Amino acid sequence: MSSPTKRRDMDFMKLMMSDYKVETINDDMQEFFVEFHGPKNSPYQDGVWKLKVEIPDAYPFKSPSIGFVNKIYHPNIDEPSGTICLDVINQRWSPMYDPMNADAADLMLKDPAAYEQKVREYCEKYAKPEDIGATQEESSTDDDDDEDEDEDEDDGASEDDYASSDDGIAGEPDP
Repeated sequence: MSSPTKRRDMDFMKLMMSDYKVETINDDMQEFFVEFHGPKNSPYQDGVWKLKVEIPDAYPFKSPSIGFVNKIYHPNIDEPSGTICLDVINQRWSPMYDPMNADAADLMLKDPAAYEQKVREYCEKYAKPEDIGATQEESSTDDDDDEDEDEDEDDGASEDDYASSDDGIAGEPDP
């Protein structure tokens, strides 16, 4: 069996060879950004997102930390911090079980059409290619009439805000 360092290096190289855009931080394979497009035939299809990934020294025995840099409207994602619900990565989440964004989960269950419209609005406001370089604070100041933005005091996600995960990156690779 290979060592944890070899496994981390191999997994990182697979990601680098994929169609995702990967940008290392300080040329380090343990901390990097990944850009991906929303899945086709979904309300997210016109969005582009950036994730920050941190691979711990104990990987693969300890899961990586993964979080969204730009805003996304999804029951599994905490909007202010970009934190991903751990159960999502483990494939156990449902809108009725422990959502990180209760408003999104409630809207998804009660009014799917309104939920999809809100997702498309977020894609338009926060998930264009030019938005993935902006911090969440910069993105949220673009439109002050969003009902919860004035209450958010988060100046963007920090490395401590990201949840751990067990699997790879969500979404579709770039075309």
